[in-house]
Amino acid sequence: MPDNRSALLAILAEKSFRLGDFTLASGAKSDYYIDCRTTTLDAEGGRLCGLVLLDLVRQNHIEAEAVGGLTMGADPLVSNVATASAYARLADPNAPLLQGFLVRKAQKTHGTGRQIEGHVRPGARVVIVDDVCTTGGSTITAIEAAQTAGMTVVAVLCLVDREQGGRQNIEAAVPNTPFLSVFTASDVRTEKLRQQAHQ
Repeated sequence: MPDNRSALLAILAEKSFRLGDFTLASGAKSDYYIDCRTTTLDAEGGRLCGLVLLDLVRQNHIEAEAVGGLTMGADPLVSNVATASAYARLADPNAPLLQGFLVRKAQKTHGTGRQIEGHVRPGARVVIVDDVCTTGGSTITAIEAAQTAGMTVVAVLCLVDREQGGRQNIEAAVPNTPFLSVFTASDVRTEKLRQQAHQ
């Protein structure tokens, strides 16, 4: 039976990776597209995302009380990581819980007028997550919103790094803060080609 990371890579390659002619959100052209939502919103894919990202936090000894990101790419990741931490607490009463928060692209103009929904506490140590990182723009928006709310970003996690400058832009936005990606686009492409070769 494959480990969680290998199983997640297989699902990403099967469900989320497509070759073709695409225009990205950044406006750039690409010969492939990775729609992580078809994996993160898949029952098993979502479960594995939560476990793998939580493992990444633990393996790197990141101490945080919450995980959040920009809606909507980060939404299922936030929910699944928070739930995975709650399940870990069942096995180990001392396991840290990670609460969740979601960042709107812009502040609400009605109701509470908040840009962040969920766990917001000034001084909180938080992890920012995103599904795909290309230029890092959406991730940086979430980072800045968390910082404006008085929270301290202690790590940035990305499911798939497209290796197109996002890492460098994020690292410049939050110096001395670890940027960790589970996979690169090259990893997913390689797995997709491997799957196709075995069909």
